[in-house]
Amino acid sequence: MPIKIYNTLTRKKEPLQPIEEGHVKLYVCGITSYDFCHIGHARSFLVFDMIVRYLRYRGYKVTFVRNFTDIDDKIIKRASEQNVDARELADKFIEEFYTDTDRMGILRPDLEPKATEHIPEMIALVQELIGKGLAYQSGNDVYFRVDRFDHYGDLSGRKLEDMQAGARVEVNEQKRHPMDFVLWKGSKPGEPKWASPWGEGRPGWHIECSAMSRKYLGETFDIHGGGQDLVFPHHENEMAQSVGATGKPFANLWIHHGFVTIRDEKMSKSLNNFLTIREILEQHQPEALRLFIFSTQYRNPLDFSEAAMQDAETGLDRMYDCLARIAELDNGGEGASVVSDKDREKVDSLRQRFEHAMDNDFNTAQALGLLFDAIKVLNKTIQALPPKKAAATDIDLLRSGGTTVRELAGIMGVLQQDPREYIRSKKQRRLEDIDLTVDEIEKMIQDRTRARAEKDWATSDAIRDRLLQHGIELQDGADGTTWDVRL
Repeated sequence: MPIKIYNTLTRKKEPLQPIEEGHVKLYVCGITSYDFCHIGHARSFLVFDMIVRYLRYRGYKVTFVRNFTDIDDKIIKRASEQNVDARELADKFIEEFYTDTDRMGILRPDLEPKATEHIPEMIALVQELIGKGLAYQSGNDVYFRVDRFDHYGDLSGRKLEDMQAGARVEVNEQKRHPMDFVLWKGSKPGEPKWASPWGEGRPGWHIECSAMSRKYLGETFDIHGGGQDLVFPHHENEMAQSVGATGKPFANLWIHHGFVTIRDEKMSKSLNNFLTIREILEQHQPEALRLFIFSTQYRNPLDFSEAAMQDAETGLDRMYDCLARIAELDNGGEGASVVSDKDREKVDSLRQRFEHAMDNDFNTAQALGLLFDAIKVLNKTIQALPPKKAAATDIDLLRSGGTTVRELAGIMGVLQQDPREYIRSKKQRRLEDIDLTVDEIEKMIQDRTRARAEKDWATSDAIRDRLLQHGIELQDGADGTTWDVRL
């Protein structure tokens, strides 16, 4: 089955058919580096990290390019507010970006071009557009002529006449059409600037990605990606100027992920619901954030809440706990199998069913559901194993199933830690949060043992309940009572 991807341009799922057989060329719009990254950025980083991992898992060579916009109005404005150099500000937040993405375990793209390092390519592209009558100089600025490009609006599904009628465009007498967009901006006093045929200035936002993607991936490449907020005007304008310059298709497939909301409201600093990645990672494991992001198919909206993150943490603990228990099993023997044919088939067919879900437009929500179903079967099997003489075939199934779960979860960047170390560290952290010392816990267990010996069941149950309230679980056995920290 080929991988099918929803194409924003055609509004339907299409099979992935790379221009160069076996080689996928992917361009994703990166950050404008003037502030810390937020959870909306995290979704973009993680979605395309997953897509690259899955394509490589399926045998494709992937050339992944993601840019940095390190010159822009927002950067200049923030640098002025902080009385620092714009380049210094941009470089600072590129480093902060790496701090966040490295913590999340995100793979570095193959190429990460910066806008300021590609000014000659942008100037050359603007000159091409002027030469073809698709752009014009007005003062020290250069604008793209949208009315000269017949397919303007195809990506966003808008008509130019409707955009013009409903546009809230600032009056600009330099433009020939209110929807014309800037390719080159003449410099203002104190702003960063570069020499050009139209005077000193800097590139417009949209021309950056057209020039950089063309340089590294060619005039036509396989996939262009970003968030839904970039469909218009950024990607619409990119497509117009790129196709206008070459006369060829720009990207064959367009992938756009959905918005992130917080308590069903769009993130906004004015609403005080704007969460940075590092704020979230102060409270939660990076892999839990991944599990939360991938619990929803990438095109759908995703609502962030503390409850949802706690659910992700719980799910992650359950997966690691299962794998840790499998790692502790011995090799088994000649005992009778406790695994039903149905459960064995669920484990054996996991990879095939996982790939089927992921081939359908990277449906991580369905794929994660399959992984949790497999974990459920594995846990059920572990619990059913006899204390001695477990069937070797059952042990083999548990180990192979655990290995497969971990490999497939790795496509989403999950279960990348040693399971036993994860559980040990988690329990240690939980124990540090409990307002009981180990000596106090052991003393309470001794008191409970004495109460049980005296058949004082009320006291025994009260001690067990008190420990449970603190996250301490007791297990009574032939060799006495042991205790563990609830995850």
